[in-house]
Amino acid sequence: MIPLSIPNFEGNELKYVTDAVGQGWVSTGGAYITQMEEKMAEYVKVPKAVACQSGTAALHLSLMECGVERDDLVIVPTVTFIAAVNPVVYSGAEPVFMDCDDSLCMDPVKLEAFCKEECEMKDSELFHKATGKRVSAIVVVHVFGNMADMESIMDTAARYNLKVVEDATEALGTRYTSGKYEGKFAGTIGDFGAYSYNGNKIITTGGGGMVVAKDQKQLEHIAYKSTQCKDDPLFYVHNEVGYNYRMTNVQAAIGVAQLECLEEFVERKNKNYDLYKSLFEGSDAVELLEFREGTYSNKWFYSLEVKKPGVDMHQLVHDLSDRGIQTRLIWALIHEQKPFEDSITYKIEKADRYSKCILNIPCSTNLSEDDIRTVAETVLDVLK
Repeated sequence: MIPLSIPNFEGNELKYVTDAVGQGWVSTGGAYITQMEEKMAEYVKVPKAVACQSGTAALHLSLMECGVERDDLVIVPTVTFIAAVNPVVYSGAEPVFMDCDDSLCMDPVKLEAFCKEECEMKDSELFHKATGKRVSAIVVVHVFGNMADMESIMDTAARYNLKVVEDATEALGTRYTSGKYEGKFAGTIGDFGAYSYNGNKIITTGGGGMVVAKDQKQLEHIAYKSTQCKDDPLFYVHNEVGYNYRMTNVQAAIGVAQLECLEEFVERKNKNYDLYKSLFEGSDAVELLEFREGTYSNKWFYSLEVKKPGVDMHQLVHDLSDRGIQTRLIWALIHEQKPFEDSITYKIEKADRYSKCILNIPCSTNLSEDDIRTVAETVLDVLK
């Protein structure tokens, strides 16, 4: 079986973990956490980063620090993993689901139209006309490592005084190569950026995440909240409600080793994408989706648009599995999930179409050229 996306441990992971265990620092304290934060901040070119338990925890902490309050509305994409939306509910707010564009990321044109047509400004805040509820933030997901149109989204956010949380959990290493944000990494453009080191991400700590922010005081407050709001750890004084959201030192030891390999992994992802592109070139049955111009993407996941009419996508996944190729369909749209079926949506059209025709194919950084050729040949053969 050629797996969809698995971790790649070819660096100093065992060495660093053994060192952490040998020192006895295995929990939520230790030198590797500090190293992980420092090296991550250096990589994405920000002053500071705060390690936490998961990408979901990073998003939850960011939304709280945005000032999202109970009964607020937060604009989110429907094309994403549900973990991008659940923290909105943790915060007591409600999601408003937005359509995608052809990048699979949030449609910036519809975002602007929703704010302009369905909402109104009152005392420098945006309110949804139909419900009277405040719209306080936008969660932008860089889907599969493809950068969302941050120039347009940030312009809209500024116009309507909305906070922006970038879900860069799939996009570590993605950055702009031209335009207003040239040189900026995914996660460093909005007010807050959240990263994930889950097992299937481009680098992993087994589980874990990271937060960055424009305002360093807010980032310090996130660090405080992530460690149970300890005002006096010796005598257990806590002046706010905190969370057990800190990364462990063992996780960070793995992460430091993985960060040393990150740029190599991004290069491999790009090289493998280019090979897939050449192998699927000219096919009438499938088309490999592009990544946004003016960016250098980590190309975390590769997405095939199945264009052959009448294909049963679920059966396709089973047929490929029977042939030794693990694939998956794009996520079921979040606004159609039971917890969110009564939520506000806005002109969802492309998301519905793409949800019925996108197939993710193997993309691990340890794929061989023979693996990639086998995947492409098998997909094309099954779709004959």
